[in-house]
Amino acid sequence: MRRMHLYINCRPKFLLPVMVLLACGTTMAQTPTYKVGRPPTAEELRTWDNLVGPDGKELPIGKGTAQEGAVIFAARCAVCHGKDGVGQFPFARLTGGVGTLNTAKPIKTPASNMPYATTLFDFIQRAMPAWPSPRDLTPDNVYALTAFILAKSGIIKDTDVMNKDTLVEVQMPNRHGFYPDPPQYKPDDKDGTWLPLWEHVPTGQSSPK
Repeated sequence: MRRMHLYINCRPKFLLPVMVLLACGTTMAQTPTYKVGRPPTAEELRTWDNLVGPDGKELPIGKGTAQEGAVIFAARCAVCHGKDGVGQFPFARLTGGVGTLNTAKPIKTPASNMPYATTLFDFIQRAMPAWPSPRDLTPDNVYALTAFILAKSGIIKDTDVMNKDTLVEVQMPNRHGFYPDPPQYKPDDKDGTWLPLWEHVPTGQSSPK
C-alpha cells in the first residue's frame, strides 16, 4: 500500500510541468505575429505566378538546344545532380530510368515519371537552381537545360531547338503509363495539394511496391 501511495503522490508532480509546457506551446501558437519578415510585393508575387501547364500556353518566349544546355548544366547543375544528370546523393537523378517504374527497382526521372515535357520546364523555371543564386535562369537557359535533360534520355536530338511551340510536341516515353490515361491536363488541388493525378493511386488500388 505504501508503494501505491507514493506513486499517487508523485504523479501530479510529474504532470504539472508537462501541463505547463503544453500551455506555453498553445499560447505561442496563438500569437498573431512575430514581427519577422514582410508581406511580398505585387512584383514578387508576379514572378512566382508562372506555373506552366501541359498545353504550354504559359511558356515564355525563348529557345535553346541540348548543346547549349550542356554548358549551363556543367556550370550550374552538375555540382548537385552529377555529370550528365546521373544523380549524386542526396540530389535527384535527372536522366535515364525509362521503362523502370513497373520493375522491382523503379528509377524516377523526368523521362520515366513525367508525362509532359512542359512539367520539366516548369520545375526548372520555378525551383532551380536552389543555390547559390536561386531562380536566376533566363527563359533561354531553361529551354536549353530542358533540352539537355531530354536529349540525355534519348527523347530528342542534341540539335533539336526547344521553344514554346516545339516543347509541347515532345512525346515523353511514359505518356500513357499513368492513371488516368491520358494524364489530366491541369493540376488538381481539391484535396489541398498540387500533386498531379498521375502521382495519386486509383480508387480501390494499393500503392505499387
